[in-house]
Amino acid sequence: MPYATTKDACRLYFEEAGLGTPIIFLHEFAADYTNWEPQMRYFSRGHRCISYSARGYAPSDVPASADVYTYKHFYTDALAVLDHLGIDKAHLVGLSMGAYSSLQIGLSSPQSALSMTLAGVGSGSELDNLDAWRKQCRANAEQFETLGSAEVAKVTREAPSRIPFLVKDPRGHADFYAALARHDSRGSANTMRGFQGGRPSIYTLTDAIRRVATAALIICGDEDDPCVGPSLFLKKHLPAAGLAMFPKSGHVLNLEEPALFNETVERFITLVEAGRWPVRDPRSVPVS
Repeated sequence: MPYATTKDACRLYFEEAGLGTPIIFLHEFAADYTNWEPQMRYFSRGHRCISYSARGYAPSDVPASADVYTYKHFYTDALAVLDHLGIDKAHLVGLSMGAYSSLQIGLSSPQSALSMTLAGVGSGSELDNLDAWRKQCRANAEQFETLGSAEVAKVTREAPSRIPFLVKDPRGHADFYAALARHDSRGSANTMRGFQGGRPSIYTLTDAIRRVATAALIICGDEDDPCVGPSLFLKKHLPAAGLAMFPKSGHVLNLEEPALFNETVERFITLVEAGRWPVRDPRSVPVS
């Protein structure tokens, strides 16, 4: 099995397909590398595509200590996969947790990003609710440790932003959460406690975000309420950002609307590679 090894000796399982300009897919908390399969099959027709499981997600290693599950570990892990494969730059396509990591690469290592697709990004960022969010993350981590992944999956699948997936595709929804039920409970607990409950709110990163000139596509479901505000915020402050709002859609956008997701991301990457996705023209900004 192919593995990349991080600086702290964590092995990350990855798969790749296709040839061409690289695209790396970064999954969300409830997913793993397998949930990018519709995109791996589609984009590998013209690109070199890589998906991997984050630390804590089998068949990648599941470190025992929650101290090595910070947001910094997660975004540098993506860079470790690219480094292992000898890739200097790639298009970053992330969902939720993976979108946050993609943004952090844009902030800290912009030379590694050809572009950033940030889908379902920013939940838990609202500053007036940040303490409650972090408290809930700690409680969720304890549930993974005491009840196990199978029981927690029963609750997660009923979250409001995941109901649109159920309404549109009950079969896909069932398969997705059956996979979540098989996740390593220790890895999920550590990720919830370290990454989800410890990452900075994107609203505290305004100055840094304004300096990122990397082409960015923000995708949000209009029924993914926790991500609507952060998506609008990123559109406002990322200099080269475009925003796509998917109607009647929730959080799991790449599986809930795979054809629309693929079409939207493909158009974006095509324009980026043609040099036709510039920083916003200041003439288009209204004078306040």
